[in-house]
Amino acid sequence: MISICGNDALRELSSPGKSGSFFYLTNDDKYMIKTLKKAEVKVLLGMLPAYYNHVRAFENTLVTKFFGLHCVKLTGPAQKKVRFVIMGNLFCTEYAIHRRFDLKGSSHGRVTEKSESQIDSTTTLKDLDLNFIFRLQKVWFQEFCRQVDRDCDFLEQERIMDYSLLVGVHFREVSGSGEPVTTETRNSGVRTPTANADQSGDVSTPRISRADMDLLFDPSGWASIRLGINMPAKAELTVRRSDFEAQLVGEPTGQYYDVIVFFSIIDILQNYDISKKLEHAYKAFQYDPTSISAVDPKQYSKRFRDFILQVFAEDT
Repeated sequence: MISICGNDALRELSSPGKSGSFFYLTNDDKYMIKTLKKAEVKVLLGMLPAYYNHVRAFENTLVTKFFGLHCVKLTGPAQKKVRFVIMGNLFCTEYAIHRRFDLKGSSHGRVTEKSESQIDSTTTLKDLDLNFIFRLQKVWFQEFCRQVDRDCDFLEQERIMDYSLLVGVHFREVSGSGEPVTTETRNSGVRTPTANADQSGDVSTPRISRADMDLLFDPSGWASIRLGINMPAKAELTVRRSDFEAQLVGEPTGQYYDVIVFFSIIDILQNYDISKKLEHAYKAFQYDPTSISAVDPKQYSKRFRDFILQVFAEDT
């Protein structure tokens, strides 16, 4: 209550999507407020019992955490109603988020409209902008696979589609210009030079990654790691073939970065209603039906999990 109703003002954020919603962040960064359409409120209320049971049953669920749904009636001639939901902020962390991605598993229109020079840490990139595979430790990857299946099954049962996986990436080592620094190559198994390399330039001896070193010296950090929160990982750089524009996951290059990743399934309040069915029918005449976002929840669920389980892999 103090976060939401305290004396400090809320901060308005720009919306990365096309929903027209307004986003606000509390001063302590713990919570995010999003305005909703009447149809979205109806969807949330309809799925609320099943949603409650799901988040209670699976503490590692990746679906958005809702903490409150409210409606305020404004005074004045218009008497307008403002509906909004209070959610947990995935990026409430001491780590700087250097890259953020909104991933659906579709390709049509799934690229940022900004030029390379305009892209910064606040830019939300999309499927065709993705140039990494995120490799998790074996135990975490297995739990990730199980939870993605559970969450997708739940959303499919509730006839929800058009959701996405929001991914935030913190690079453990960056150069003076703020660019991420490669920390390992697959072919040699030897660490490459970084900003912290020895003055002599001797990089022939493998060194422990910064992420592993932090855990060795600060075991208390283990307790703060949860599925989707503060997760140490390796990000392997990928490159897409120039002759295949719709290729969602590029070819691995063997260049790795030590990262901390955050991820959550967001935008879970769109069901497959008549407007989405019409959108699917219209776009299917113009584009490859498998490339568009508006598809049946069962097809959407399968495509989403197949894609996400290519983006995330086991660190071997």
